[in-house]
Amino acid sequence: FRGYCSRRLRRLRKTLNFKMGNRHKFTGKKVTEEILSDNRYLLLILMDAERAWSYAMQLKQEANTEPRKRFHLLSRLRKAVKHAEELERLCESNRVDAKTKLEAQAYMAYLTGMLRFEHQEWKAAMEAFNKCKTIYEKLANAFTEEQAVLYNQRVEEISPNIRYCAYNIGDQSAMNELMQMRLRSGGTEGLLAEKLEALITQTRAKQAATMSEVEWRGRTVPVKIDKVRIFLLGLADNEAAIVQAENEETKERLFESLLSECRDAIQAVREDLKPDQKQREHSLENDSGKVSNIQYLHSYLTYIKLSTAIKRNESMAKSLQKALLQQQRSEEDGKRTPRPQDLIRLYDIILQNLVELTQLPGLEEDKNFQKEIGLKTLVYKAYRCFFIAQSYVLVKKWSEALVLYERVLKYAREVQSGAGAYMNSLKELPDVQDLITQVNAEKYSLQAAAILDANDTHETESPSQVKDGKPLSERFETFCLDPSLVSKQVSLVHFPPGFQPIPCKPLFFDLALNHVAFPPLEDKVEQKAKSGLTGYIKGIFGFKS
Repeated sequence: FRGYCSRRLRRLRKTLNFKMGNRHKFTGKKVTEEILSDNRYLLLILMDAERAWSYAMQLKQEANTEPRKRFHLLSRLRKAVKHAEELERLCESNRVDAKTKLEAQAYMAYLTGMLRFEHQEWKAAMEAFNKCKTIYEKLANAFTEEQAVLYNQRVEEISPNIRYCAYNIGDQSAMNELMQMRLRSGGTEGLLAEKLEALITQTRAKQAATMSEVEWRGRTVPVKIDKVRIFLLGLADNEAAIVQAENEETKERLFESLLSECRDAIQAVREDLKPDQKQREHSLENDSGKVSNIQYLHSYLTYIKLSTAIKRNESMAKSLQKALLQQQRSEEDGKRTPRPQDLIRLYDIILQNLVELTQLPGLEEDKNFQKEIGLKTLVYKAYRCFFIAQSYVLVKKWSEALVLYERVLKYAREVQSGAGAYMNSLKELPDVQDLITQVNAEKYSLQAAAILDANDTHETESPSQVKDGKPLSERFETFCLDPSLVSKQVSLVHFPPGFQPIPCKPLFFDLALNHVAFPPLEDKVEQKAKSGLTGYIKGIFGFKS
């Protein structure tokens, strides 16, 4: 943003011909009331202030690792305030309308408040922020709703700073407001973020100094680790913020924040468990059968982590159930719609967490705890079976779905018969009576759908719909409802074609030759005469007889 402000200043000075000398010599110029013929002259001062402010915010981030840059940060903020004062003075001219004058005053008050805030002059900073807030509230009431949105947004950005200043002045109620604001939004951004996180940690650390023990399931355990103390003190606030969350996204972010803090606390306890290896392995104290205090504290924190994970998954399951109910009403192409299989996965994770709860060290002999976890397991098993049945209904496996519905009713009745004294611990769980009502309704719907599907099957077996396996080329004259014609496995012709008999080249065999009697040919054969020496001599000389 600082680079953008510099480029914008260069373009404005070039357009207005308001140059500060040339490349060889600098000649300073000031914007005066006499040259305010164009409103862009005010933008020159505004861009100077914005450039100094943006540089200060950049230095604020770098000052976390390089503390010396804090002095440069304060210098840049003072420069921004100086430009804002000049802008406010110029806006007092008669050429400027009332709205611009008020905005210049609010801008000046805001930058002044930020400078005082960094100097930790809380009272002066609070007065400046209050003045800025008042001006923006009046502007929001004076204009249309579209313009009021911007002013109200500025008021919301300033309010945490005012509360922080009030707390540092001595108003303890402001701390509660800041913590609730942080929890509702899942975190604060901007100038206040790091200071607020440090303040909350500091406040909880002060309260943690007075916290020495925690009681869980009838046993009191000392808490000596500061990180665990701070986490346990903020646990109630975090849970209250989750309940009051306005939307699912904020609730999910708060769940993740709480789980992250819980994991850090568990890690701190594990580090204390490592030096005492034998005590951690045997988990016995004076042969009394009880686990050590540090091991029991670890079990307590693990219980909090698993319980929070169960609540988070249950919250996600409820949102998916709402999406499934609305799926038929608003189907959007190109978007992945939720399926019962997604809910089955969530309930599998919940059941796995419940199994881990029953295995926590120090709670194996707690029969009430084991019974309570067993009832919760039955509730979630019932819901898991219900959504498995729903997935079978989608693929028209009626008998499997009906068996699973009966299993759901079995689990639900077991929960109702065994609840008794555990009703208080089951209040946060889904109501099994509602599930029983829904299952009964689904059973009737399933039976009706199965009957209709059977009728459809009989109809498809009528002569006009029976597919006899012939390809389309052999049944042009017969009307047949063949859904495979619009699929990728359409049968048009037989391929490869079958073999057919064809005439081959004839072969002739002379079978009568063995039975034919040929006429004698002795009289036709020339007889050779016997000749001696005389004939030989005649032959030599060519004499013929």
